[in-house]
Amino acid sequence: MIAIVDYGMGNIRSVEKGFAKIGADARITASPVDIANASAVVLPGVGAFRDCMENLERLELLSVIVRAIKEGKPYLGICLGLQILFSMSEEFGLCKGLDVIQGKVVKFNFDAEQQTDSAAEQLKIPHMGWNTVSFSRRHPAFSEVADNAHFYFVHSYYVVPDDTSVTAGITNYGTDFTSVVWKDNVLAMQFHPEKSQTAGLSILKGFSDFAKTA
Repeated sequence: MIAIVDYGMGNIRSVEKGFAKIGADARITASPVDIANASAVVLPGVGAFRDCMENLERLELLSVIVRAIKEGKPYLGICLGLQILFSMSEEFGLCKGLDVIQGKVVKFNFDAEQQTDSAAEQLKIPHMGWNTVSFSRRHPAFSEVADNAHFYFVHSYYVVPDDTSVTAGITNYGTDFTSVVWKDNVLAMQFHPEKSQTAGLSILKGFSDFAKTA
């Protein structure tokens, strides 16, 4: 069973439905026992970094998630599920993350000089809508996904790894930023595969298949 962590943030039902469409046994849970016993862990979410960390701590889920990762259990992070892997975020003041991946989470900043450019004038924060991902490394979950495929994004902050070797995918929105990370058993992405139609469902299927063999 794949555990979809419910910590009260984001439309996790769409993630559950995405896995259901590809025939995977994925269940929403807030139980530390269920997460500990699961074959893989999925952490989705939309919202503020600090709220995410506080909710996970309140529900006593922080330690069980970190333990699952350290034990080598396949982990899929979506949006906030990517960001909280990092050491800290600058969102609404500094806030510590899980520190599974060293680095920080920073806000898009398009200064006045950039905004004089006609292309930059079209850039809004949050970054919302479809954008491409260029893969520098391919996790097995992306084996059926074309390079520069389009995925759906909704975010104002992005991750900056200290070690760029964990970067597996890059997206440009005013600047090139890390949109996919892959480190050992951890795969995480800034975009929403559950909202990204065929390409997104292919990732969920690939992750589910990978989890069965891990």
